[in-house]
Amino acid sequence: MGFFDKLLGLMGLAGRKVNILVVGLDNSGKTTIIERLKPRPKQNAEVAPTVGFSVDELQKGALTFTVFDMSGAGRYRTLWEQYYREADAVIFVVDSADKLRMVVSRDEMELLLKHPNMRAVPVLFFANKHDLPVAMPPVEIAQALGLNDIKDRPWQIMPSNGLTGEGVDKGMDWLAERLENK
Repeated sequence: MGFFDKLLGLMGLAGRKVNILVVGLDNSGKTTIIERLKPRPKQNAEVAPTVGFSVDELQKGALTFTVFDMSGAGRYRTLWEQYYREADAVIFVVDSADKLRMVVSRDEMELLLKHPNMRAVPVLFFANKHDLPVAMPPVEIAQALGLNDIKDRPWQIMPSNGLTGEGVDKGMDWLAERLENK
């Protein structure tokens, strides 16, 4: 924490800190989306698969996001629940072009939402890779995941392209608005 951050905190002008859990199956584009949220000079051009998890801090308006980028590989998904209690919001990234694993995404989403430590926090679904010719539209993804059955928390599905950043800011604006109004 820098001097000015401390000074703003003492004056009561610092942004509110929120914890964001970013989950989804492996190769869905979680880390790529997080990179697009960073200021340009801090973005990594090359992204490697996340092993375990990584943590980044990002600024969005009056909010400071602590982003937990969780690995989507099968052997690491059990780590997700370690962070449910502290999560103020969830970003669930879905590969729009991966129709074969959509049912696995649904199973993981249902486990997450039904977990006793997962409070009724807002969930932003990024329908990532929507630019690919075989990508499912967000409406079909919402149906495949059963999103209309979610009644206990606010949710939004947003088409995105992690490589170009398309849709990412719009989705984060929605999430920030939900968190600022808490």
